[in-house]
Amino acid sequence: MADAVGSIDTPDAQDEAAESKKTRKGGKRAKKGPLKRLALFYRQIVAELRKVVWPSRSQLTTYTTVVIVFVIVMIGLVTVIDYGLDHAAKYVFG
Repeated sequence: MADAVGSIDTPDAQDEAAESKKTRKGGKRAKKGPLKRLALFYRQIVAELRKVVWPSRSQLTTYTTVVIVFVIVMIGLVTVIDYGLDHAAKYVFG
């Protein structure tokens, strides 16, 4: 009897169970020498870098400007708070 989701009694489920019991030899995780693993690692790095969408020069300039302005504003804010706390401590303690 099969419900909407399926049942273990269906032939598809039996095929999947039989496939999962088979032992795997080799594959991606097979023992390889250190140089082959290093070469594979660098090939994967290059493949991932090709997927990256790099910003244009104008976008990079805009992003850099925004970061620099934000850092300057945060430096100013921390300076004002530090200056205020310094004067408050001098007023309280003497």
